[in-house]
Amino acid sequence: MNKKELAGMIDHTLLKAYATNEDFIKLCQEAKDYHFKMVAINSSPVALCKSYLKGTGVHVGAAISFPLGQTTIETKVFETKKAIEEGADEIDYVINIGELKQGNIAYIEEEMCQIVDVCKKHHVTSKVIFENCYLTKEEIRTVSEIALKVRPDYIKTSTGFGTGGATVEDVALMKSVVKDAVKVKAAGGIRDWKTCKAMIDAGAQRIGTSSGIAIIEAFEKENHHA
Repeated sequence: MNKKELAGMIDHTLLKAYATNEDFIKLCQEAKDYHFKMVAINSSPVALCKSYLKGTGVHVGAAISFPLGQTTIETKVFETKKAIEEGADEIDYVINIGELKQGNIAYIEEEMCQIVDVCKKHHVTSKVIFENCYLTKEEIRTVSEIALKVRPDYIKTSTGFGTGGATVEDVALMKSVVKDAVKVKAAGGIRDWKTCKAMIDAGAQRIGTSSGIAIIEAFEKENHHA
């Protein structure tokens, strides 16, 4: 893997409640400079980031029902459509964890179907956030199996706002279920190249992190000495 390939796997993330337009412009500039795959933001600043990144090849990714996932399917679908309308190239939505905990598998599947369907119609990348820190291994497996059926583009470990982030074990578990039919995105707590590499080795094909620059610089340093 070279620097360009690694940068092309990174979703450069800014999901803080207090982020300002100035912060988003800085994020977009960094994404352009480092050729990251995407900027990961909440849905409100999508139009701003889209205008700033026009023609750069850097995607704009909107986080939907973030970070709790506790809005109705209709609300999530509306937010998805609105984000796409404003220029989102990718959608990362949070599942309704409470419904999963209650064993309402049909609800999780219906939610996934509706959001993925909107994304497919608009040729937009869809990512399903599980929030693994709240789930049992069996629940992680169950949602992965639903994804195998529904076929979003990615299943994703975490929001980064839960009690824990991505683990190598969870990435490997998700990958073992979906194989190559769906990709895996690791996010949450990935702050250095060593952790990033471990996630990629476990099967992650996209990395969500706010430490992308540090990761790229450490990668370069290591490979410069190699």
